[in-house]
Amino acid sequence: MEPIELRGDERLDYLLAEDLRIIQSPSVFSFSLDAVLLARFAYMPIRRGKVVDLCAGNGAIPLFLSARTSADIIAVELQEQLADMASRSIAYNQLDQQITMLCDDVIGIAAKIGFDQYDVVTCNPPYFKAYENSEQNQKEPLTIARHEVKLTLDQAVRSASELLKQGGKAAFVHRPGRLLDIITSMRANRLEPKRIQFIYPKEGKEANTLLIEGTKDGKPDLKILPPLYVYQSDGTYTEEVRQLLYGTEE
Repeated sequence: MEPIELRGDERLDYLLAEDLRIIQSPSVFSFSLDAVLLARFAYMPIRRGKVVDLCAGNGAIPLFLSARTSADIIAVELQEQLADMASRSIAYNQLDQQITMLCDDVIGIAAKIGFDQYDVVTCNPPYFKAYENSEQNQKEPLTIARHEVKLTLDQAVRSASELLKQGGKAAFVHRPGRLLDIITSMRANRLEPKRIQFIYPKEGKEANTLLIEGTKDGKPDLKILPPLYVYQSDGTYTEEVRQLLYGTEE
């Protein structure tokens, strides 16, 4: 591979299970376990199809998805610095022919790339309402990524629905405390919830992450999947999470 230019405190990290590399920046943005979980959870066509990832950040989810599907992937990220990191990672991994990176607003994106055309939409939206001060970060890139200052949950869900063809699937990762908001918004935007999985830090703790997938104009038939635990009692990853991260249980 060609040498890659890193800027500031950027580093080139491994996506181990996929044998890919990604540009990260501790002071700007680094992907979290949530991105891994969503990329593994979402339905994905194996060979053909059209996929959109909204709120793409530094491109972790599109890179993860590229290992699961040969479908064309469009990634949408509002913040120019993050979109640039993603674009350089895509190029470094020689995935330009499969992944298209757009620096654009999620709101109204269907008017630019097409209504009712896509098979799957994934989205890791901001988790916290704009007025919530807990975990508020002074760095603007992190604030925009984590708080609804540029994009609300309802706007993200609406954009996903506008992109999807009838029968297409939208998958989101969020916080369990917003479950009713998510379901309400999905149903208001023609996305019928079909699968939910709760992620727990470890056994005996409350769930701290929610994965949910819906079908556009689908019939009601919700399945609650078995829980996923991230850590064992000794603080090491569970076998299932090690498999997701590293492609091995050892």
